[in-house]
Amino acid sequence: MRRRTLLTTGAALAAAAVMRPAMSFAEEGAFAPAPGAWRTFEMRTRIELTSLKGPARVWVPVPAFAESGWTRPQPTTFSGNAATAKLVEAPVGMVVAEWRGGAEAPVLEVVSRVQTRDRAVDLAATGATLSADERARYLAPSDLIPTDGIVAETARKAVGAATTDRAKAEAIYQWVVENTHRDAKVRGCGLGDIATMLESGNLGGKCADINALYVGLARAAGLPARDVYGIRVAPSRFGYKSLGANSETITKAQHCRAEVWLDGPGWVPVDPADVRKVALEEPPANRPLDDPKVAAARKVLFGAWETNWVAYNDAHDVALPGATGPKLGFLMYPQAETAAGRLDCLDADGFKYVITAREIVA
Repeated sequence: MRRRTLLTTGAALAAAAVMRPAMSFAEEGAFAPAPGAWRTFEMRTRIELTSLKGPARVWVPVPAFAESGWTRPQPTTFSGNAATAKLVEAPVGMVVAEWRGGAEAPVLEVVSRVQTRDRAVDLAATGATLSADERARYLAPSDLIPTDGIVAETARKAVGAATTDRAKAEAIYQWVVENTHRDAKVRGCGLGDIATMLESGNLGGKCADINALYVGLARAAGLPARDVYGIRVAPSRFGYKSLGANSETITKAQHCRAEVWLDGPGWVPVDPADVRKVALEEPPANRPLDDPKVAAARKVLFGAWETNWVAYNDAHDVALPGATGPKLGFLMYPQAETAAGRLDCLDADGFKYVITAREIVA
């Protein structure tokens, strides 16, 4: 397979591998992400399959989520020894590669660049509106995020006496922070099956669970909302060890975030899952919600994000092109199928891949 370059808008960027050191909480004085200079990151995913006796396919998510204020996808390239490979845009941005039977040492390498900058939304802003089609899309249920039954009942409890959209959105955020917890035993980022969470009464999970719960409750309350699936690519510059990728190897640094739409300010970033991550993991760990670092994260993560994180997509119920296995609740990890079936994307021994990231400084 010849090396190809896709999405080649924009000039080539000078490369210098730099992982900026994280400042301490004391040095920064506050957790205060705000729009500033754009940063460019290069991500490299290398997949190596064992020798094949039958066909195999691989699907690698790439940064394709574009929002002019904070994330700008740049070129994606790929190389390897697949019989065929291509970049597709639907159902989400991904590189799809296929090997035919008898291939020895199948390998695929995908390299993407993306520009990001921190976000801080003015909640008092006016002017942003959402089209009817987009509103319908981001109010609709998905297989794992229903909006009726126990989800609707819980949304009513979470909203309480709030009457405005902003008050409802914030009430749901505070309810999710108060009532969930991060469960370190959950594999990967979790499943995002929010009805099962609510029916079981076990609101422990990870980002794909906790932030999906926010999205489902918001939609059930009539607020357009979406999950945004991606991966952490750099340390936090605000001294939060738990909120950054702390080495260039980011194979297990996937992270799902959420947004809620408010007429006026537009898409508002939220991340109750990261509040719970700070509480559980920020050294020395097991911090209470009134701990200063947890409280700071809780205040900021309704309305702002530090974008040492790259967005892939906001898709649910993803049918992988050419797959024989079932559709996915979301696509945030590389996926593979062989003649034996779908490989476990969280099994490093059975499905070997490595993802690395570096910051590119001109």
